[in-house]
Amino acid sequence: MSQGLPTLDALEVAGQRVLLRLDLNVPLRDGEITDTTRIDAALPTIRQLREAGARVVICSHLGRPRSKRIPALSLEPVAAKLAELLDDEVVFAHDVVGDDVEFLSRDIPPGGVLVLENLRFDPGEKANDDDFAGKLARLGDVYVNDAFGTMHRAHASVVGVVSRFDHVAIGPLVDREITALSKLLEGPARPFIGVLGGAKVSDKIEVIESLLHRVDALVVGGAMAYTFLAAQDTPVGDSLVERERIRLAGRLLERCAARGVQVFLPTDHVVAESPESEEVQTVRAIEPGWKGFDIGPETVRRFSEIISRSSTVFWNGPMGMFEDPRFAEGTRGVARAVAEAEAYTVVGGGDSAAALHQCGYADQVSHLSTGGGASLEFIQGKELPGIRALRRRT
Repeated sequence: MSQGLPTLDALEVAGQRVLLRLDLNVPLRDGEITDTTRIDAALPTIRQLREAGARVVICSHLGRPRSKRIPALSLEPVAAKLAELLDDEVVFAHDVVGDDVEFLSRDIPPGGVLVLENLRFDPGEKANDDDFAGKLARLGDVYVNDAFGTMHRAHASVVGVVSRFDHVAIGPLVDREITALSKLLEGPARPFIGVLGGAKVSDKIEVIESLLHRVDALVVGGAMAYTFLAAQDTPVGDSLVERERIRLAGRLLERCAARGVQVFLPTDHVVAESPESEEVQTVRAIEPGWKGFDIGPETVRRFSEIISRSSTVFWNGPMGMFEDPRFAEGTRGVARAVAEAEAYTVVGGGDSAAALHQCGYADQVSHLSTGGGASLEFIQGKELPGIRALRRRT
């Protein structure tokens, strides 16, 4: 048991159809997979089940088809890539549920693999529809969830199916996620530093409110920093500011001060008149007509020094528009500092994970989460719907 949840090692799966929920939501361009990270992460679990003689039925979502069958979001390329990486046949079901799919699930031999079509092609998935969940459950004898990135979604494949199985478990990837993220909640080594970025304060309000009760300091970059700077009456030019959140940002800063939590904001900025502008400058004060798109080198050095002195670090969100090389140095600098820190370092998926991979630091942090939204909700102390469903079934 891990955190009160049954693990895959405790299940008897030989000869059983294992409905395996994975997160195979990979980026596609013209039908080609451009990043196999999530597939690579799932391979050990698939291999473990095959070696144990299980008949593996894989379900996953891909993109946001909005309950419509969109050929460009089919999981067929993923099934083909799995066959290549496993060096064995992988059967692909062109539907998610139904009599034909159920026949395929019963026809696969021990060690065989069946991949279902995109779960989100069916409206029953996101609606957690009871009928859809029942049809999905008929495709397996045992249920295993190894898709941490979807654990915060109350969808049919994550929640609705669970009560229909006598034997359920989390997979190794989810087990590692829970273990790693729990260390941030249960007596983390001090000082504990939270590093937050991204575009909007509104996206991180609950995270900030949770962290200010846990961390010793907050390091804030990205466009969201300009709303905090505006709350301090610091000129931010025409930078992205959530005007309706300025007062809230001010109150959050006051609450941090009351609790003795230091908040570090950018002191210099990489600016341009627009993302398309050829002229890019580094300034300390942003003039009207200019917008901040990245933290400046002075801020990178200061943030890096703070991170280097920490014992625990949680990072979520880029420091700027890092997809543009002109505005990427802030995020790269923070990624380098987190990778080099002699601390317990956790990176909360999403753009931060992408930045680590781009910089070649992905294997230099203590834990790189596979779930951006799920990791944020977990560190807020929330019980994720997928975990709650599994816990109730045990």
